[in-house]
Amino acid sequence: MRRSLLSQALTAFGLLMGATSALAQTAPGLDKVTFGTNWLAEAEQGGFFQAVADGTYASYGLDVTIVPGGPNVNNRILLLAKKLDFDIAANNLQLLDGVANNVPVVGVAAIFQRDPQVFLAHPESKVTTLDDLKPLTLFVSKEGMSSYFQWLKSEYRFSEDRVRPYTSNAQPFLANKNSAMQGYLTSEPFAIEQQAKFKPTVVLLADYGFSSYSSFIETRADLVERRPDLVQRFVDASIVGWYHYLYGDNSRGNALIKSMNPEMTDAILDYAVDRMKDAGIVDSGDAVQNGIGAMTDERMADFFGKMVRAGVVKRDVDFRKAYTLRFINKGVGLDLRPKP
Repeated sequence: MRRSLLSQALTAFGLLMGATSALAQTAPGLDKVTFGTNWLAEAEQGGFFQAVADGTYASYGLDVTIVPGGPNVNNRILLLAKKLDFDIAANNLQLLDGVANNVPVVGVAAIFQRDPQVFLAHPESKVTTLDDLKPLTLFVSKEGMSSYFQWLKSEYRFSEDRVRPYTSNAQPFLANKNSAMQGYLTSEPFAIEQQAKFKPTVVLLADYGFSSYSSFIETRADLVERRPDLVQRFVDASIVGWYHYLYGDNSRGNALIKSMNPEMTDAILDYAVDRMKDAGIVDSGDAVQNGIGAMTDERMADFFGKMVRAGVVKRDVDFRKAYTLRFINKGVGLDLRPKP
């Protein structure tokens, strides 16, 4: 829920391309690829940065330039304008919105098997389960109200009467011990602990059936048809980059992240990686057998049904057009996972 006019996006693209082009490893004979993320450089995109920094993309014949997102950057518009070849779609809902609005994009891999959306609560509120959040004041963003909160209303009978606007400011939450605040498992709990000097209780919505994938690799439908080999190589190399980032020496990936986003520190990056591993954000579920990036028709149908019941998505949307299994579920990189 962290995520703009075309002119703003194009201006930002030009600036960012100039800033990042020097970071890309150029070599003759490599296919040039531009990849837009959905936020500033951070550990939640670490596998992509790792694949640039450690030469994985180059070993697949790719010269990849990463274009960060941000508050005034809409990389999906740049993807559609053919200024980018790939970008990150936040979750299933963004893909479904593309289908509903006839946007010719498709998800080709789901890097996050579990959506990191959480609520944070004060220890004094004695929250242990999702239901324990119901009596609290809930700080939820506008985007959250139109998406996961509708699922909470449909599946768990949450009430909008308890909701107050969340504006990326933690102060209202910190001032009210009988409140809970939305966040990302990999970032906000750490920020609260550093700022307020207490460890918040964290409730991960994925633990209660919020079955969205997250952090999709997305591309244009025409690129899938015209250059399937390029798409396959980018997906495979990204998967390998994620295995290296999670389980290998990720110092080069982190160095590249910090060079592009000086606000990132080793402590922030280490915390995010640890939480991704602890909670199986990247490597769990079908990814255990099929490899990072895995998707299934059953899981897509399950989430679609929940969103239809919640009134978020219309029943006549053909959710199968939002993604393809053509490039994943092939066990790429499984040999890089540490043995039990």
